[in-house]
Amino acid sequence: MDQVKSNKLFYIGIDIGTTATKAVCFDIDGNVVKQLSHSYPMYHPKPDWSVQKPQEILETVLKCIREITNGIAFQFISFSSAMQSFIAIDETGKPLTDAVLWADNRAKDIADKIKNTEEGKRFYKKTGIPIHPFSPMTKIAWFKEFDTEIFSKTSKFISIKEYVWHHLTGEYTTDTSMASGTGLLNIHSLKWEDEILDFLKIKTHQLSEIREVTHQAKSILDGFLYIIGGGDGPLANLGTGSMNEGFMALTIGTSGAVRLPVNTPFVDEQMRTQCYHLHGNKYLSLGAVNNGAIVLQWLKEAILKTDDSYEELFEAAEKIPAGSEGLLFVPYLLGERAPIWDASAQGSLLGMQIIHTQAHLVRATLEGILFGLFQIAEILLPDPQKRKETIIMASGGFGKSELWLQIVADIFQMKVQTSQTIEGSAWGAVLIGMQSTGIIVENQNKAVKTYLPNLSNKKVYEDSFNKFKKVYTVLKEF
Repeated sequence: MDQVKSNKLFYIGIDIGTTATKAVCFDIDGNVVKQLSHSYPMYHPKPDWSVQKPQEILETVLKCIREITNGIAFQFISFSSAMQSFIAIDETGKPLTDAVLWADNRAKDIADKIKNTEEGKRFYKKTGIPIHPFSPMTKIAWFKEFDTEIFSKTSKFISIKEYVWHHLTGEYTTDTSMASGTGLLNIHSLKWEDEILDFLKIKTHQLSEIREVTHQAKSILDGFLYIIGGGDGPLANLGTGSMNEGFMALTIGTSGAVRLPVNTPFVDEQMRTQCYHLHGNKYLSLGAVNNGAIVLQWLKEAILKTDDSYEELFEAAEKIPAGSEGLLFVPYLLGERAPIWDASAQGSLLGMQIIHTQAHLVRATLEGILFGLFQIAEILLPDPQKRKETIIMASGGFGKSELWLQIVADIFQMKVQTSQTIEGSAWGAVLIGMQSTGIIVENQNKAVKTYLPNLSNKKVYEDSFNKFKKVYTVLKEF
């Protein structure tokens, strides 16, 4: 966008995502007045490894800040960030490792050893985070066991957001929202859990200081006022108005998640869900999946090898009937988190017939990603009547696709709404910034479009979903 020339005061949200950083400038009503995005690569130097270069992300964030602030009078910059990244740094602040991402599965053997022990079950009950290689807790355990040289040299274990924040402010600080996703924070006390730190043989001073999401600091780099903000998932709920009762958030970006607001920490007896803190008595019970829109990217680039746009692919898929005429895709390409928590899970394509085309495959992929997310919704809201009374607020890039949103309504059999801005995490960060600086605004759900479930598709999706749930169990031994 061009420079914004106005006497109004604006507010900036920076969303440090898995594949790109977005910078969004809002007015006080939540209208987007300027936005931009810059991407960066993910690297896979070894099987099961998914990493990024901390300096590449830092430079991208700084570039976004320079560009979004150019020509704009703004009050503050507040942060949202993808969760569960991990960097080991030395005493000078230099990274000893790449940024190890949520999608990195190198710690899967360690996670498998821990999760079904009494110790592992106790850790889950204290943190609300399942024992799985996505969590920084298991990543630290991996370095302790398999890279003792780096482990011994590490001064602090931090996230990519903490790395950026330190560069801007000089502080090693994290917020309760980000910390609640690490598997190191006691979700009940909101303090680092001593039993887990003792298990990992690390000290509290090797982790950042925990502060509220409203924590602010003046930058040592540019003099701007920065608000630490939170994790992208909790802030997406806040930004879409779905921290209120009667709403459930559904986000699909690179990965995906279903999140339900609760007023007290929630842990699942079967260890299938996660629990995050936002602020005060606001928590989220949720499940996140590894296999979101990244599966579509894989389909388009690696399998179909097509120059067709996603819009063109979706247009063809829209002509395929619900259920993809028997084609069923279980999209566990990156292993899976909720609800199965199996880093070794694999994708499956079943029911192929000679009638099936590229368009069938695209539609089956959209449906398969949503079946995985609906499994989580069933756990969070097991009562079908309660689901019927709850509205799904959709955010993330998939919110631009009317086909995908209608399939959500049909599979979940719930009302789906898109919010005024699909950049829910960035707006959520700005709302936290407003709270921090004493600006009072109404954060009501501002629905732009509503999608109602098509009852004629209910039966075919119920049948497909029942098959979907059985596939992993049946094929696991193979």
